Amino acid sequence: MRPLAHRLTALLTTSALVLAACSHPDAAGSSAHARTFVVATAGEPDTLNPILGFGTDGASLIFDGLVARDATNTLVPALAAQLPTVSPDGKTITVPLRPGVAFHDGSPLTSADVVFTYRSVLDPSVDSTLRSDLDMIDRVEAPDATTVTFTLKYAYAPFLQRLVLGIVPAAALQGQDVNTAAFNRQPIGTGPYRLTSWTPGDRLVLAANTAYYGGAPANDTVVVAFVGDDNVRAQRARAGEFDAVELAPKLASGFGDVAGYAVHRVPTADYRGVMLPMGAPVTGDLAVRRALNTAVDRAAMVTGVLGGAGEPAFGPVPPGSAYAEPSVVGTAGGDVAAAARELDAAGWTAGADGVRAKGGQRAAFILMYPAADSLRKELALAVVADAEKVGVEVTPEGLTWDAIRPRMKDDALIMGYGTPYDPDFVSYKLFGGQFAGQGYFNPGSYRNAAVDRALQDGRDHADPAARKAAYAVFQQQLAADPPWVFLTYLQHTYVVRDTVNGVTPRVEAHEHDVANSLWWNIASWTRR
Repeated sequence: MRPLAHRLTALLTTSALVLAACSHPDAAGSSAHARTFVVATAGEPDTLNPILGFGTDGASLIFDGLVARDATNTLVPALAAQLPTVSPDGKTITVPLRPGVAFHDGSPLTSADVVFTYRSVLDPSVDSTLRSDLDMIDRVEAPDATTVTFTLKYAYAPFLQRLVLGIVPAAALQGQDVNTAAFNRQPIGTGPYRLTSWTPGDRLVLAANTAYYGGAPANDTVVVAFVGDDNVRAQRARAGEFDAVELAPKLASGFGDVAGYAVHRVPTADYRGVMLPMGAPVTGDLAVRRALNTAVDRAAMVTGVLGGAGEPAFGPVPPGSAYAEPSVVGTAGGDVAAAARELDAAGWTAGADGVRAKGGQRAAFILMYPAADSLRKELALAVVADAEKVGVEVTPEGLTWDAIRPRMKDDALIMGYGTPYDPDFVSYKLFGGQFAGQGYFNPGSYRNAAVDRALQDGRDHADPAARKAAYAVFQQQLAADPPWVFLTYLQHTYVVRDTVNGVTPRVEAHEHDVANSLWWNIASWTRR
């Protein structure tokens, strides 16, 4: 990361608009400042191509899907003229396209673009992480220029929610290797903003799409600054560089009494937990995994680490979901005595140094976390302290993601995932045995036949009652044979200038960087 002065200089020289927004936070009378918003987030995308995984939950600002989610996460038409219709057997979905929509280069949207986008995701030669999300699709066809039909292999209840995927122009990618195309860094969409520049490690600069079918944005320019380190992001916010910034809860709370700012705590389905590798001698032991789940003091983490901005987590289905299974909720404050009994019964006995051992194997393992993430660091240290109470030695290590990735099959990791949309999303790949060891999907190689059956049942059934029963079994099995120590659900915390109008929080998923953040509707933001 470049020094603060160099980063600030790079941002200020982007344009006179950005100069006004960053260096003169009180210049409300400046028309340039009034029509420019600078937001800051921790994560930077690897690509800006929806086919390869950018903005998969919609709200990418650059692209639109056939449908979108409103402030209540209810599906509404986007590129579709109306919500798609579903045949009585649930296997044919018909989508009429909105007329008169154009891409940023002026070319018209047609059904061929939709067909190309979805077929590319399904193409085995394309490195799309979304392919398994759409494996229910048998065919995607365009009976005419304004209609798209999806034929499914089986009825899949939440299919319409998959239609938030951003649509790309076929002409810009046909005949190219989608994996390496220049389009991935220079995208063309239909969204309210078009990309003007991407400086890796620093920022995206987006300009308003004045021909947007939904109406021109209320502002001219959006700058998305990438600042991976939580503390640096907070320092730059205090220096007045940002109109809105994502911060860890404790850092955000420090702005509560700062004049000119408002703190937003946004409800989420985003959980944090300890991923436990199944192939490692300690974390692969069921008694150890169950004992850790029993011992950790989730309530203390919510209070001490999150500053109250969250709630205890006992599984991957959020408590507010209609699919949440109440029987899996444990003791939020932890139960050290019960955890110790479980380890005793499994033959893990305490040594002279207080650390348990079994068959010559010490109950000790490494817990990795991304070093720049202050929240995950604090959660890791809390787990270390709670594990020590039951005779398990956990050594925390803060690393870069590049260093973490090759070690996930051996070492535990503070991870985060979660979605408010449907229990099939995320969990199918994160806990399904068929995805064992595939990058960040099931990195600990968890395999449980009952879990696999329940996840598949949840996909195969359209009946809400049958799906609810399947996901109840799924959650019960995870509680009995835990692949993670689920710790907390978060509230995402943002600091926003109090001169900004139009901020509309909605329940967020885990992914909330460029897309789906507090600024999902930034096209309607104004400054008073």
